[in-house]
This record gives sequence, C-alpha cells and structure tokens, in this order.
Amino acid sequence: MNPADLDRLSEKPGLSPANRSLERGIEILRAFRQGSELLANGDIAERTGLSRSTVSRLTQTLVGVGMLQLDRSLRAYRLAPAVLSLAHAMRSGSSVLAAAAPKMRVLAERERINVGLAAADRDEMVDLESIRYSRRHAFRNVVSGQRVPIELTSLGRAYLAVAPAAQRQALMKLFRKRRGARWPDLAMEIEDATRTVQETGWCAAAWQPEVVAISTPLQIGPAIYCLNVSVSSDDPQDEIVG
Repeated sequence: MNPADLDRLSEKPGLSPANRSLERGIEILRAFRQGSELLANGDIAERTGLSRSTVSRLTQTLVGVGMLQLDRSLRAYRLAPAVLSLAHAMRSGSSVLAAAAPKMRVLAERERINVGLAAADRDEMVDLESIRYSRRHAFRNVVSGQRVPIELTSLGRAYLAVAPAAQRQALMKLFRKRRGARWPDLAMEIEDATRTVQETGWCAAAWQPEVVAISTPLQIGPAIYCLNVSVSSDDPQDEIVG
C-alpha cells in the first residue's frame, strides 16, 4: 500500500523541512516488517514512495544515529538493536499493559484460551500482548509487535466501531480501494460488527482457518485499545460464539 494513502489518515499540514525529514525518516523505519531483515535503498523507496535520493540521504543519517545498520557486502540495511530497546521501553513503561497483563494471563489459564490486547496503527492493529493457552495448536503464533489487518479481524472491527468518525471514514475509503470486488461483502461484515459492538459490546470474526476471535474495544483516556479472546476449533463460528 502506497504510504501516500496512509498519510491521509494522520496528515499534519505545514510541517517544517526539519520535521518533514523526521517524518520521512520514521517512514523508512516503518518499511521494515516481519520477514524484512535486509532492505536496499531501492526496496525502501518502493515501500515508502520516497525518491531514491531522499532514501539514500536518510538511510545514511539513520545509520549515523544508530537506528539502522549497513551490510556493506549486500549494500542493504537492517534495523539496529536500538530499535528493540525503544520497543522494550514502550512495553515496560505502559501502565495499561502492567494492569492488563496479569488479568489476561489468569483468564487465559483458567479458560484455556488465547487472550490478546492490541491498538491501531494506521490501517493495522498491533499486538501489544498475547497470551496463548488454546486447547489446540493455533495456526498463528502471535508475539508482541505483530500486525493484523483492521478490516478482516475482530480486533480491527471492534476498533472501527468506536473510532472517531473522520478516522473511520478515511480507513473505509482505503479498504474499499484495497479490496476491490470483495469490498461490498466486507463492508457489510464491518457494519454488522459495528452494530453488534453497539448492542452487546463485542464482535466476532474468523479471518483464519479454524480460529474464531471475539473482541471488545476499551477506551482508556484518549487511547483506544481492543481486547480479544480466541479459540482454535472446527466448530462453526455461530456455535462457538453462542
């Protein structure tokens, strides 16, 4: 997905040149995802929509400040250890995770289910904590920091149900462009989930084989989190949810 589309979700007009460079540098760090250990300047340019000259200048800066490492033999970059330390600082400094994690673990162990907590980042949900106690081997091994699509998951649909109107509209426009012919059915599922959240406080989805998840949004101050529980089962979604 072109970052130009994503920028509309949180665009801030009137940025100074220095702030624009900072924003672009962060965009380069965002280009690294699971399975992307090494990226060359061309790869980064393609993922970010930035020019190769801009990428070349900023990757050198990011190497200099310790956010990227250059593999000279491959002429490509990887994330530096400092990035992991930032993630650790976020997790260890979160009062929400400190309060929620023990209760999530108790629930997961007692019911033998998977329990997770996530927050939205642009067009995806980011797993903040995931405790896996499913009775069966789960198809997906979830760890903190992994991402799932908003439009397909119960986590994302729970978020959309309570997201600010402008944010929801921008996301729905993005999903319509992304999903093409599949969009009408997905839009109906999202509207159904929104209605269910408004009526019951939760919604369900099964976006992966044999895994059904139920999610609820949690508004804590200005932030929106989503809590979910999931099970691995061959049973139909309606039977599990019921």
